[in-house]
Amino acid sequence: MSITVCDVGPRDGLQNQPVTLAPGIRAELVNRLSVARVPRIEVTSFVSERQVPQMADAAEVVAGIERRDGIVYAGLALNERGYDRLLESGLDEVHFSFAATDEFNQRNAGMSVEEGVAIAETILARASSDGIGVAVTIGVAFGCPFAGAVDPGRVQSLASRLAEAGAAEVAVADTIGVGVPGQVRDLVGRLLPLGVRVGVHFHNTRNTGYANALVALEAGATVFDASIAGIGGCPFAPRATGNIATEDLVYLLHGQGVETGIELDGLIEVSQWLEAQLGRELEGQVYKAGTFAPVAG
Repeated sequence: MSITVCDVGPRDGLQNQPVTLAPGIRAELVNRLSVARVPRIEVTSFVSERQVPQMADAAEVVAGIERRDGIVYAGLALNERGYDRLLESGLDEVHFSFAATDEFNQRNAGMSVEEGVAIAETILARASSDGIGVAVTIGVAFGCPFAGAVDPGRVQSLASRLAEAGAAEVAVADTIGVGVPGQVRDLVGRLLPLGVRVGVHFHNTRNTGYANALVALEAGATVFDASIAGIGGCPFAPRATGNIATEDLVYLLHGQGVETGIELDGLIEVSQWLEAQLGRELEGQVYKAGTFAPVAG
């Protein structure tokens, strides 16, 4: 099976940190992930610097990237203004996200779900015309901190509308880390018949993130978001903790015989470097414990 791991650390990981790293350090993080051969990296987000100061100076971060062949450099945009800024920066791919519930979408993006779908449709059309890649993520797909449980049929319906609008890739995000494997298997199974690449984005808030990733793999998902050293969270989601760690996920995948093209030792070095930049012990486990050959050979 061919899968893609996307490291969202430079964006989703850093946006919730109490320490705001300088643009040059954020670009260096991207460059270090590139050296470790992470195939897709979410570099930054083009959002309000007042609301998310950790993502200020996005264009400067992009300008500091040393691009490597075979790596896709992406950015997040939540509206057309953000898309315009991303397009001007020269990144390869736009990631657009909206929530499955009005309650969360209003707090996160200041719009309803229907407005989010409409913007997704516009960005899909513009990206196709502009010749850049696009991936759409449906947030709080497994549960919302404000609305509670989310009907998987609702998420399926939203994904279907995105597929009809031309989306080649749709991801479902467990933004607050409430999902369990049975939900993951069900939701991935609902999306596969739409004919899109199915992505997953898990947080490890309740320690189910890696079990969910393994079930998503078995169910047919082919794109996996993760964050270097497990950093991250959502500024608009109460008590949402970090993403699953990229190096921990890669250790799991390699142990299962799934090739990612990523150099695990290189990821561990990046996490150790990032720990020094943020000045604290980070959430990941493998970067502290070290790698190991899970299968005797």
